[in-house]
Amino acid sequence: MKIWQFSEQAYHPAFDAPGAMRVTLPQHHCDPAEAGRLLNRYLDEYLLADELGLNIMVNEHHAAATCMSTSCMTTLAILARQTSKARLLALGIPLANRSNPLRVAEEIAMADCLSGGRLEVGLVKGAAYELFMSNRQPTDFMGRFWEAHDLILDAITNQGENFSWEGEHFHYRTASLWPRPVQQPHPPMWGTASSAFSAREYGRRGYTCATFLSGAVARAVFAGYREAYAEAHGRQAGQDKLAYLALVACASDTATAFRRAEAMKSYFTTAARLDPQFRNPLGFNPVEANVRMLQAGPAAMRPRMRNGQPLPVDGTIEQYMDAGLFFVGTPDEVHAQLVQFHADTGGFGNLLMMGQSGELDHADTADNLTLVAREVAPRLAELTEIPLEVRYEAVG
Repeated sequence: MKIWQFSEQAYHPAFDAPGAMRVTLPQHHCDPAEAGRLLNRYLDEYLLADELGLNIMVNEHHAAATCMSTSCMTTLAILARQTSKARLLALGIPLANRSNPLRVAEEIAMADCLSGGRLEVGLVKGAAYELFMSNRQPTDFMGRFWEAHDLILDAITNQGENFSWEGEHFHYRTASLWPRPVQQPHPPMWGTASSAFSAREYGRRGYTCATFLSGAVARAVFAGYREAYAEAHGRQAGQDKLAYLALVACASDTATAFRRAEAMKSYFTTAARLDPQFRNPLGFNPVEANVRMLQAGPAAMRPRMRNGQPLPVDGTIEQYMDAGLFFVGTPDEVHAQLVQFHADTGGFGNLLMMGQSGELDHADTADNLTLVAREVAPRLAELTEIPLEVRYEAVG
């Protein structure tokens, strides 16, 4: 199993502000000098991850105190120059909100060249609330996504003459990418899924499929991916094609690990602070998906604990651990929890580790990363493929 360090690079001093943390939070809650200090601190932690032999993941959000990374490719361009070993994953670039996908292709190629061919790329749908900053129509959202996706792939893989693009949503008289990416035909591609249905498309394409904080649902996501991958490619997908994102709080003793977890937990509580009108704009989700959500009720959207009960929005650390969203303890305890979750889900080869979140400070983050890299990662690297019959037994 490979481990990727990830932080949403939050502006946590604003967490005490009243109301939502996204879209409507006034800018006066941000001190630019403090924001710069925090952003540089998060970069230092990514550099430490590189020194420790961990890989790096960066994401992107907008108008949110919970995530100051407004351009994951800007961050990755910095890290491409300053790191030497880590694979650099953008997960991801919210395509349907980007007005110029050819510019996205240029950014991908430039970062891959700067890194010497260490970039990995996740082209994602993006968050519903971000439509209100981009001023894009929510209708035919996925149509724009897949057209932008196809245009970007054509641009970064092209080795012949320049080409034009006349699509439904995008029009270019000429596409000419300078520079081209180092990795050919293109950097490794990723996608994100929260259900077996959405995972199937990435299985067909052979992309690496990640699921975020989905707990027990990860079993079905991975099974859907494996089934589609086998149908499309005539062989079984390796664990390296599957990824799971979770928070990890590791320390030399259990009490300190739980203290760190409490500092990180505000990631969950602030994420829930969004005005309802921004959650699901009309047209953003397919009709069938909205019907399923209405039939299931609001509690069905939350991860579930082992007893089948929905995870409370402001649950305890133990409840988040029970739901498979948090791994907390000493290196031995974290390793044991991850091995069990790996077995429960049928196996996955990438842990997207939030080794920093919420209000966890730099010293605790550095120690957390160091313990995971030195005492957990070597043992997780030895996890073997789970036999096919066991995988499907695990998903019920």
